[in-house]
Amino acid sequence: MADSAAVAGSAEVKLNDLMLAMDVVDTLRHQEAFVARELDEEGREQELTARLRKIYRDQGIEVSDAVIAEGVKALKDSRFVYTPPRPGLGVTLARLWVRRGRVGAFAAGLLGLFGLAWIGYYILAERPAQQRQIELSTNLPKALEAAYADASAEAKAPAARDRAAELLADGRRAAQNADPAAAKSALDGLKTLSADLRQSYQIRVVASPGEKSGVFRIPDRNTNARNYYLIVEAVGADGQPIALPIKSEEDGTTKMTTKWGLRVDKQTYDRVGADKADDGIIQNRTLGEKRRGFLDVDYSVPASGAAITQW
Repeated sequence: MADSAAVAGSAEVKLNDLMLAMDVVDTLRHQEAFVARELDEEGREQELTARLRKIYRDQGIEVSDAVIAEGVKALKDSRFVYTPPRPGLGVTLARLWVRRGRVGAFAAGLLGLFGLAWIGYYILAERPAQQRQIELSTNLPKALEAAYADASAEAKAPAARDRAAELLADGRRAAQNADPAAAKSALDGLKTLSADLRQSYQIRVVASPGEKSGVFRIPDRNTNARNYYLIVEAVGADGQPIALPIKSEEDGTTKMTTKWGLRVDKQTYDRVGADKADDGIIQNRTLGEKRRGFLDVDYSVPASGAAITQW
């Protein structure tokens, strides 16, 4: 037991001496000018030792000459000076491991930015491109076929069926050429064709009190001629007027209207005028009929369908 206590005491003394020697080195480092002068001159170590002893004595610390000598020697040998390792793969990996927290956060940040960039690219570019491809290869062709089948089922005249086939061919070609706008235009044309084929109405001369039933025009190019028009309207099976797209032969514009001037020959114009002048009532107001399944109006009077929208 006594031997163990002696060994422990000896170890504690050696540790204290080592700590003091390290403190001496640290003190010498903080007085670089003084140390450089004393250590560069031979035979001055005794004076350096005396000065160090005084520094510690002033602090109330007793340091032996052996400890001071050990500290001075350690400073000369750079024993307690940290020397960085030479650069290399091992050093680099060790530093990465030490900084793994910051490196991991940085890598996570990069992955996050990459993920956001990919999401943005997918939403703004990839997904629209996929949807466009599906639209051109699947949705539009199906819609075109369905609209064509609908129009064909309604058509009762060769001209209507030919028009439906022409629109279908235009739509297919546009889809194959990756032109969705043209394909949709053909699709809209088929839908409009079907709607037109479903319509049925009569063309009648208007006869409301105080309303004109006819007008004539003197053409600018031939002032000796006259163009005669009866003011008409399209009346459905329910007796209500129907708005139709009417193109004016005077200025070439098309207007949706329920009333327009239908160009007729002078004989028809005069007959209707005389009928109205007789008792204020036009006995036979119907000039033509548009039947379901047909595109054109079947006129009962000489008429080409030429019209005006203002009078």
